[in-house]
Amino acid sequence: MSVPSLRSAIAARRIDPLAPSAPGLYADHLVRVVRLERAAEAASPKPIVRTRHFTLRRRGRRVELSHCLRPGQLDNDLAGLLAEELFAPGWLSGSDVFERVFTGVVRSCVDGPLPAWTTFYDNTLARIRQYWRMPEPAAHSSIAGFAPVYRRTLDLVAPGSVLDLGSCFGFLPLLLAEREGRTVIASDLSRGTMRLLGTVAGARSLMLDVLVCDAAQVPLPDRSVDTVTVIHVLEHLDPDHGDAVLREALRLARRRVVVAVPYEDEPTAAYGHVRCFSPAQLAAMGRRTGHRFEVGTFHGGWLVVEPG
Repeated sequence: MSVPSLRSAIAARRIDPLAPSAPGLYADHLVRVVRLERAAEAASPKPIVRTRHFTLRRRGRRVELSHCLRPGQLDNDLAGLLAEELFAPGWLSGSDVFERVFTGVVRSCVDGPLPAWTTFYDNTLARIRQYWRMPEPAAHSSIAGFAPVYRRTLDLVAPGSVLDLGSCFGFLPLLLAEREGRTVIASDLSRGTMRLLGTVAGARSLMLDVLVCDAAQVPLPDRSVDTVTVIHVLEHLDPDHGDAVLREALRLARRRVVVAVPYEDEPTAAYGHVRCFSPAQLAAMGRRTGHRFEVGTFHGGWLVVEPG
């Protein structure tokens, strides 16, 4: 991505991704999202804007969105579509609205909460693997941008136990859990997202534990896992919070901490980014740990610290 992060937490925002809803519809107090064939176009207010995939209206304070996406199109590139067509031009703004609209499109695209999210995960993971098979992805998308980051992370995580901090939807923990010889814990501040991830992992028959916590305050003992991964998390946090997360990762890891960040000229606000990084900044972070470290560049920046 940078895959747009929903790290401000679906549950903390009172969004339940598995809540029941009518077929083809998602609605809460801020947004209403419908599949296009359900939209009563003639009776609705005049559109604010029509884009390639979405029609946006407002009714009072509520955002009303209709879309033409079909199940085969439902994957994490939805984040990029929303950012490009609605949020970057300024038609919509705010991480809370982004999260609710994102959830609404997923839930309205396929009937039933678990079938909708299972379709979303299956399509996303299949497309990640598709990009892995390409020498250099021709397409530019959220999934194409993140596929090599996941591939690199899998290469850096040795067999053993691994804790992923700030997992969001948890594509990386699912990929890690598919590998033999690894026990995996996913963590995020969002109770709803972790509930969703645990449900999807169970549906895929994967052994994956989930933990609801701030990445700077993880309720696990010192040196409790072999590897801690912090993948595209720090760009969402102010420097003090980010430093606290790195200290916590070092407290928990017996062998290795793997950090990845995007390199950007300006923080991408639509994705919730609040700061940028450079190789020099990553090297300074590594020196402050007091441990052996390496800094590298591969589809963004990498800091690998060996506390053992």
